[in-house]
Amino acid sequence: MEELLERLLEECRPFTSMGKVADYIPELAKSDPDALGVYVIGSEGKHSWAGDCRKSFTLQSVVKPILLLQALLDNGPEVVQSQVGVEATGKPFDAINAGDRTLDSRHINPMVNMGAIVMCTLIRGGNYAERFQRLLELTGRLAGDPEIGVDEAVYRSEKSHGSKNRALAYLLKSYGLLEDDVEAVLDCYFRACSIRVDCRGLAHIGAVLSNRGRLPDSNERIFPASLARYVNAILMTCGMYNGSGEFAIRVGIPAKSGVAGGIMAVVPTRMGIGIYGPALDHKGNSLAGIQLLERLSRELYLSIF
Repeated sequence: MEELLERLLEECRPFTSMGKVADYIPELAKSDPDALGVYVIGSEGKHSWAGDCRKSFTLQSVVKPILLLQALLDNGPEVVQSQVGVEATGKPFDAINAGDRTLDSRHINPMVNMGAIVMCTLIRGGNYAERFQRLLELTGRLAGDPEIGVDEAVYRSEKSHGSKNRALAYLLKSYGLLEDDVEAVLDCYFRACSIRVDCRGLAHIGAVLSNRGRLPDSNERIFPASLARYVNAILMTCGMYNGSGEFAIRVGIPAKSGVAGGIMAVVPTRMGIGIYGPALDHKGNSLAGIQLLERLSRELYLSIF
């Protein structure tokens, strides 16, 4: 596996020059556009890696399936689905999904910013500091990293340049889809996006979802298999922004991307995959990362279709 990963990584490295790092969050603009790494954790517990897999970066939108999972654990699928829909929007992740019709929960899903902001309100806790701490603890368990924390510089950069997310949150509030204090909710969301991981952490998250809620090493169950199916289904249809349909054809596995360059991918019953490549395409997905996943899927027959 290591030899395969090394070969595919070198094949895909030229694609890093064709993308662009996210610059609307100034701290993310400091990322090395040439970086590319991959980490795989198989169902039998074998770890394989190549490239810049130990470089750390922030989850950004890869935190959205974790937000969804925490909301499901705290409320159950029926309550969550009454607040956040499940259909793909076909629009960019930060689109303002409002037109002539009234905005309601059916117009958003958990993998776009509007849906993720609503999911922050579904996490249980006495205040938003407690809610975020519970989310951070779940993230640490999923990533196999009890010391996981927030990149404070990215958090401050997110918060000071979050005007569009504020607009989205106030739009939700104006339609009665968000009742809590907007700034408190957004602070939780900005902190969630700023949790720092590496490729290994992403692969570990993918491995837990692949293993239907069980940790890859100990096989300890940390959430029900039914919730893994729920999250994986949403990832398959909505996880790669408005490029999810093309990704399903080219790669064919549940995955979630983030604008820091991370991709967390799930191959049900087989493996979890973590990729880092901060040079993005115009939809906000790692350009070289998708190329690498496509080749890996083809070589190992990973597509679920």
